[in-house]
Amino acid sequence: MKADLRTAWKKEVLVGDGAMGTFLYQLGFPVGISYEELNLTSPEVIADVHRRYLQAGARVLETNTYSANAYKLGKFGLESKVDEINRAGVRIARQTAGPDNYVVGAMGSIYGAKRINITNQELKRNFDQQITALLAEGVDGMLLETFYELEEMRTALRCIRAYSDLPVICQFAVDQVGMTRDGYSIKEAFAFLLGEGADVLGFNCHSGPQGIMSVVESLDQPLDVPLSIFPNAGLADYVEGRYVYGAGPEYMAECAVSFADRGARLIGGCCGTTPEHIAAIAAALQGYVPAVLPEKPGAATIRQSVSVNAHEAEDQAAGAPPQEPTIVDLVKQRHTVIVELDPPRDLDITKFMEGARALKAAGADALTMADNSLAVTRMSNMALGHLVRSEVGVRPLIHIACRDRNSIGTQSHMMGFDALGIDHVLAVTGDPARFGDLPGSSSVYDMTSFEIIRMIKQLNDGVAFSGKPLKQKAKFVVGAAFNPNVKHLNKAVERLEKKIAAGADYIMTQPVYDIELIAEIKRQTAHLETPIFIGIMPLASGRNAEYLHNEVPGIQLSDAVRSRMSGLQGPEGRAMGVAIARELVDAAMDHFNGIYLMTPFMFYEMTAELTSYIWEKSGHRPSHLFRST
Repeated sequence: MKADLRTAWKKEVLVGDGAMGTFLYQLGFPVGISYEELNLTSPEVIADVHRRYLQAGARVLETNTYSANAYKLGKFGLESKVDEINRAGVRIARQTAGPDNYVVGAMGSIYGAKRINITNQELKRNFDQQITALLAEGVDGMLLETFYELEEMRTALRCIRAYSDLPVICQFAVDQVGMTRDGYSIKEAFAFLLGEGADVLGFNCHSGPQGIMSVVESLDQPLDVPLSIFPNAGLADYVEGRYVYGAGPEYMAECAVSFADRGARLIGGCCGTTPEHIAAIAAALQGYVPAVLPEKPGAATIRQSVSVNAHEAEDQAAGAPPQEPTIVDLVKQRHTVIVELDPPRDLDITKFMEGARALKAAGADALTMADNSLAVTRMSNMALGHLVRSEVGVRPLIHIACRDRNSIGTQSHMMGFDALGIDHVLAVTGDPARFGDLPGSSSVYDMTSFEIIRMIKQLNDGVAFSGKPLKQKAKFVVGAAFNPNVKHLNKAVERLEKKIAAGADYIMTQPVYDIELIAEIKRQTAHLETPIFIGIMPLASGRNAEYLHNEVPGIQLSDAVRSRMSGLQGPEGRAMGVAIARELVDAAMDHFNGIYLMTPFMFYEMTAELTSYIWEKSGHRPSHLFRST
């Protein structure tokens, strides 16, 4: 006879299952239907998914009831079938699991990623209805997963405790900042949930392994409560009309051992994970002996004060002198360096401005700032571009994404750039909002990257997006993004040619980590007159290398680079990252005049060193013609 869950996770690390929704999607079931209704209409399909995860090595199955509450089922006209769907979900999982494995009743957040207009009374009523149905069929425990707010989690936990003393697992969906959406630190949230009777605390969804690990590492060690970790298989990419996840089974398995070392006693997978991922995790954890947990779990630190430093900047409009050469002019004459520095996620811009000054001193020709890259909210690059221009005296090159603004907002934004004298921009599609720090926000995508290039160039002709004439013409120099880290480079070049036809004046690539690929890019783009800036981002650590390779769409590292970075961290890791980047710079300068350096984690010293190296290698340091105002 199997032990109860509380006894089991004291003695061993239990392997959970993987994704249900995204796996059903892979099997051909479309989005826009209720996957929970399949408990009634196609129970054999759900049983088969459970069976695959068991055969892969899972010991704990989640019922297919994540969204089986009245509020969410009501979107499909199924609100009257809450009891039926939940009970069927438990029966299917229980029959598949057999006597030696565990079944937990899965309940997801009703608020979800986007706060909805529902009263606390309605929230409680929805939870109560689902809980009683799950408990009626005899689960081994309850799982609250993908919650963004502590208060909603506490409401659900209290509802469970009103009916049962079964083990309860509480999992948040958080980003690397480590805060709930209603403003609690994870330490505070864990303390409150322990007080409400939670047995296991943890994280799932929203982030890949590295994002969750960064939050786990921020907690006090050693942890005295078991953790539950169900990460996504990295960040999703949208390829040929479908969402795909890049983190492979071996990588997820390595991360699973690291989570176990940090106190995780239940480890599985969320979006993008498959039976193959679970099989690798199970194999990696076979025979793993965890540390002994204390008899009585303690509480994490309560309420930490957070100070926010505001920074006020004087607003000064500035116009660029017409005689200043553009980036395109420069790169046609000599090696030219663009350096990316991420806008801060906070209100304190002190370090950003320090970095901008250091990069100006190193000789950067332009400082480029992303537009909420990876859909993570950052300070306005328009405001920082103005400060970089007026206070530092380096040319700002601003990214503008299709994701965040409709056509009205985009034209307004471009008109603001023109008024500030910011005339260099990079048009990008932008990562989907659902994968960022505000996953409930909308992705606009009023225009494609091709269309936004054409529309910006239309402003240069003195014509508004609406087709109406403007009183003067803009002078934008528009760049386009190019990802060469693809299986078929020739197809990527064909797409690049379309961006050039739309009006792109220059090209900036995703980071490249392969010297041979740099040469191949040159070969396949030799017919293009539009200048290309080869992207090089120095690696900061071994973990950073693995994260980029396994979890970030559009970035691939060679086995040789990953091997050289393996296990390195801190100054040693950064030193090796710069050494590898120098080799890439050498290769890039042999083929291209344009070099695009990306600063990792605000370690601007790394890109400043590389910028200086480029001028040493080229034999001279150019005198910058750009003037601040």
